[in-house]
Amino acid sequence: MRCGAKCFLVEIEVKGDKDIKSVNARTPVEARKTIRNDYGREAEIISVTEANKN
Repeated sequence: MRCGAKCFLVEIEVKGDKDIKSVNARTPVEARKTIRNDYGREAEIISVTEANKN
């Protein structure tokens, strides 16, 4: 994990299947980039939220 990184929960839809993935990134934009690199352009990103640390 890099300095300043947080855990983001990314809700995506790929080929009609909705899924929630956990991504370590510094910003929500970087989390979106990571998902696009893994799943390609056909993955629709529905939401990106920061996971709470309790």
